[in-house]
Amino acid sequence: MEPARAACVLLLLLLLPALGAAAPGEFDPYRVLGVGRSSSQADIKKAYKRLAREWHPDKNKDPGAEDKFIQISKAYEILSNEEKRANFDRYGDAGESQGFSQQHRQFHRFHDGFYFDESFFHFPFNSERRDTSDEKYLLHFSHYISEIVPDSFKKPYLIKITSDWCFSCIHIEPVWKEVAQELEVLGAGIGVVHAGYERRLAHHLGASSTPTLLGLINGKITFFHNAVVRENLRQFVENLLPGNLVEKITDKNYIRFLSNWRKDNKPHVLLFDHMPVVPLLYKLTAFAYRDYLSFGYVYVGLRGTEELSSQYNINVYTPTMMIFKEHIDRPADVVQAREMKKQLIDDFLSQNKFLMVARLTSQRLFQELCPVKKSHRQRKHCVVLLTGEGEKFAKAYEAFLTFAVANTKDTLKFVHIYSDRQPEFADAVLMDEEKYRGRSAVVILERRNNAGKIAYKALEEAWQGSKEDNFILLDLLDQLRTDPGLLSSETVVADLNDELAPMFLIRWFYSTLDYISDCWDSLFHSNWREMMPLLSLLFSALFILFGTVIVQAFSDSSDTRDSPPSGKEETAAKTEKNDASFSKESNSRIPKKGFVEVTELTDINYTSNLVRLRPGHMNVVLILSNSTKTPLLQKFALEVYTFTGSSSLHFSFLSLDKHREWLEYLLEFAQDAAPIPNQYDKHFLERDYTGYVLALNGHKKYFCLFKPHRSGDEGGTLGSCEDYDALQHAEARGKSSCSPGSRSIKNKLHKLSFWMEHLLEGSLQRFYIPSWPALD
Repeated sequence: MEPARAACVLLLLLLLPALGAAAPGEFDPYRVLGVGRSSSQADIKKAYKRLAREWHPDKNKDPGAEDKFIQISKAYEILSNEEKRANFDRYGDAGESQGFSQQHRQFHRFHDGFYFDESFFHFPFNSERRDTSDEKYLLHFSHYISEIVPDSFKKPYLIKITSDWCFSCIHIEPVWKEVAQELEVLGAGIGVVHAGYERRLAHHLGASSTPTLLGLINGKITFFHNAVVRENLRQFVENLLPGNLVEKITDKNYIRFLSNWRKDNKPHVLLFDHMPVVPLLYKLTAFAYRDYLSFGYVYVGLRGTEELSSQYNINVYTPTMMIFKEHIDRPADVVQAREMKKQLIDDFLSQNKFLMVARLTSQRLFQELCPVKKSHRQRKHCVVLLTGEGEKFAKAYEAFLTFAVANTKDTLKFVHIYSDRQPEFADAVLMDEEKYRGRSAVVILERRNNAGKIAYKALEEAWQGSKEDNFILLDLLDQLRTDPGLLSSETVVADLNDELAPMFLIRWFYSTLDYISDCWDSLFHSNWREMMPLLSLLFSALFILFGTVIVQAFSDSSDTRDSPPSGKEETAAKTEKNDASFSKESNSRIPKKGFVEVTELTDINYTSNLVRLRPGHMNVVLILSNSTKTPLLQKFALEVYTFTGSSSLHFSFLSLDKHREWLEYLLEFAQDAAPIPNQYDKHFLERDYTGYVLALNGHKKYFCLFKPHRSGDEGGTLGSCEDYDALQHAEARGKSSCSPGSRSIKNKLHKLSFWMEHLLEGSLQRFYIPSWPALD
């Protein structure tokens, strides 16, 4: 029996390594991402994005979502790196030890069968034994540039740069873990960079050793130089924030603070708490919402706040947050909680980011309050009050504010705008300026695209705030819910001016202060490697200065004294000649923005450009004469420039002086749109067709017609003459008559871009012909 028992023990010992090799629980990145070993990088990246969106802890509330997300990130880190992927495919490990790592792991599994625990030796560098809490904070270079830097304008980041075989990194881990969890709950960002795997990012951040702690805010990096303890790290993050985020409020200044809503164009927030200093949570919140809200802090235990607490009935034992809008005597919204959590504050503030009737002071605010229509079910309309400043317009504004408070809806936004500060916007939506001059007006609009196109309808009379005005506006809003076509007018508005932007000198002054502060900090805290750019700039400036002095010292004084004589007449002649040549060159140059390739339609290219035009293609032809060629072509190029990306559209022009008969033959088939005059009329041969645009479909033998706007139509006019035909007739008789300027000629093509949109939609009337006539 003893030999048999010994043989069984020997066989068991031989099988243990094989059983250990097949032990379950091995990390397989292919299995985690659900891809095969032969998958391409594009397939791996696609699978990673899909799984990352599904298992992100912020979106997936499953208890195991965080661990799953860490596994997905780790798997993508291995498979996206060709070297790590090759090591894993060959040895089953993504490390750099390759074959040794595989042998060591098998040896480790063999001893695991005998309950061998290497933690007995307290060896901290084993990656399987170390704390994995930093894995969810790991940063990659692309992730840092595309997401972390832009996000630093909303919250500060505390970043740790670490590496393997770093005893100091292990020493600060307990403090780092505690502070990271605490700051993340308050709203600060946390990041970890592994210098061994992300050398490019570590070098970009300026880390010369590990561990390195730094702060990131507004895209600016600040290094931490003190002892790594909890109090120092909290104070470091707090010092990153601007000092004027939160104003201390007492009985003496609360009225001034709340009354600044009109100047700042923001709601004002007050936090009442019994803590003598402003909590870090509140400072971080103020930084995140600084573009939308103004923040004040009231220490209820301080003498001089009794009147404020009594007026708003504050519970001194419970933190209270109030938000004030247009009315400072009562808060617009209130929230109370024994423990103010970040989620509670974010939900409260995100619902009160704007005033009840906010003033449009920038294009960004216009886009947020009046978003672009995405679908018919997501229509959002803006009711805009165009008014002025001063007591003269106060009554109309107060009436509009009262109407807005009583008719607040998710699909309606009420805003106002100062016409004198945004004159381009006011001129675009108020065509009849005389009616509204010196008075307020109300316009209902809907943004159609990001290029500035809007559909709108203005109240027929000026807004005075009377009951009749309220009934008219309410009736229009009720009709708009069932009939979106009520907004019948369309126009394109330019971007709004940024009224609250600081002046150039102020921006330059603050940039200079920031640069001096960075240089001062680098001089006393940074190492020589970080100082090299500054030293290089300093020595370059000194070298240039020294070289200039040397050159001037050794230059020939006679050369500097002698200067060639210059006659005034010769200088004036040269200047006049240069100005004339420059003017000629400027007039002949076509603006680059509106450049469109437009060819002349002649008998040579007539067949290829029209008769044998490919199916689905159209030729858009502008009718012009020799006298109107230049202004019409310039305006035509600007109007159709946005449609040049379509490969099915071609653009040409036709000379009316050469091919009048061809044009009138076509217009005979469109008598209802462009009637031909009686041939016995004495002005028959002088009828003006300049500015007409024909969209010719050569394959299906039809055309669409655009007629230019005449005097009295919406859009421009043709000058002071009654019509252009009479002008041409007067010129033919040789009399001196008023001639339409280039501006009035260009107005013929007013709203051609809207006609082009309808052309692409296929909603224009088509005129069919039996065959295309010959072009003589």
